[in-house]
Amino acid sequence: MTNLLLFSSTVLIWGTTWIAIALQVGPVPVLLSVFYRFALAALVLVGVLAMSGRLTVPSLRQQPFIIVQALSLFCCNFLCFYHAASYVPSGLISVVFSLATVYNAVNARIFFGERIKPRTLVAAGCGAVGLVLLFGPEMFTSVNSDSWKGIGLSALGTLFFSLGNMASRRNSASGISPVIANAWGMSYGAIVLLVLVAVTGTPVIAPPDGTYLAALVYLSVIGSVVGFTTYLMLVSRIGSQKAAYATVLFPVVALTLSSLYEDYHFTPLALLGLVLTLAGNLIMFARLPQGFRPMARVAP
Repeated sequence: MTNLLLFSSTVLIWGTTWIAIALQVGPVPVLLSVFYRFALAALVLVGVLAMSGRLTVPSLRQQPFIIVQALSLFCCNFLCFYHAASYVPSGLISVVFSLATVYNAVNARIFFGERIKPRTLVAAGCGAVGLVLLFGPEMFTSVNSDSWKGIGLSALGTLFFSLGNMASRRNSASGISPVIANAWGMSYGAIVLLVLVAVTGTPVIAPPDGTYLAALVYLSVIGSVVGFTTYLMLVSRIGSQKAAYATVLFPVVALTLSSLYEDYHFTPLALLGLVLTLAGNLIMFARLPQGFRPMARVAP
């Protein structure tokens, strides 16, 4: 039940952050918006842990892996995805990001020697095809000669996300809780983003209105503090391959909300895509019948 709660919470939270991100589009540069998000998230999380007496400082030996998690999850991946959005539609970015399940399977094999399960690849394939059908042909209408930049940035952002998962697994295995790792990781990420703001000469613009502030608070507290904590707790409990399948379901939540509150309508093709993504979810998490065992190989 705990795993189901963590998984569903992650999907619902990250499936709704698109609304807040859309509300932030405007005069504030992307780099500055990402800095605002993680600076506020770090202040909230570190503050809560400090006031509750739960804030601990990882050892010097553990710091490099905290920094890897910080750069991967709270800095580089977001910069890649935000900039990718200027080249390709968000639907195409979602399809690339949904392959995080495959990225995690490969990286878990490389870094932890974990066997790549066939069901992981089948589930990821169902999810990716399902998302292509969900977003439909219009996803490709604005694809142009620069689109490979967006696809490349999306793939790079997904790689950073996956490497952050690996660092989090290592940190959890060494006794650092996801909450503590996130607190320091978000702090380090915010510092790096601030340095990038200064180095690139990005104009510093204050949050322009209440709508932007509300979106910022939601992204920082709910999307980052709560969302990343539930997701990385899930990684430590069920493994990175299964946890990453949540990335397939984020767009499903977003499109469902859009159908309820905006003008999006599910077409027959989109409904087929929805069925495929849910089928992938079933393939990934369904338990084999008790007593079922793969057929043993008979020696010649």
